[in-house]
Amino acid sequence: MNTLDHLDWVKIAKSPEFVELHQRKIRFLFGWWICSIMFFFCIPLGAGYLPGLFQYRVIGNINFAYTLVIFTFFASWFLSVRYMMWANKVSDPLTNQVVKKLAKKLDQATVEPSKAHK
Repeated sequence: MNTLDHLDWVKIAKSPEFVELHQRKIRFLFGWWICSIMFFFCIPLGAGYLPGLFQYRVIGNINFAYTLVIFTFFASWFLSVRYMMWANKVSDPLTNQVVKKLAKKLDQATVEPSKAHK
């Protein structure tokens, strides 16, 4: 039998540490998700409904559409770096708390069955 079977996963998911971790991740990622969706739909909708704007030359032969696509590429890199920094500062310490608490419960779950055999 797997030692993970002894754990109450619903109780772990409702633990204050896990709830805080989940809420902080949602708060951080939701705003970035909205921005990503806006960028994603801005390009095809803008090209379809605002062709004059998307054909506007910004620098030489580079038009607004190419500028927006390049900006989206750099924004995704920025988001990746920002998430990494946030995770190192906020999410990883909270995750470590949840894992330590889970490890204590696993130790208790593996010790308790051996006590019953004595």
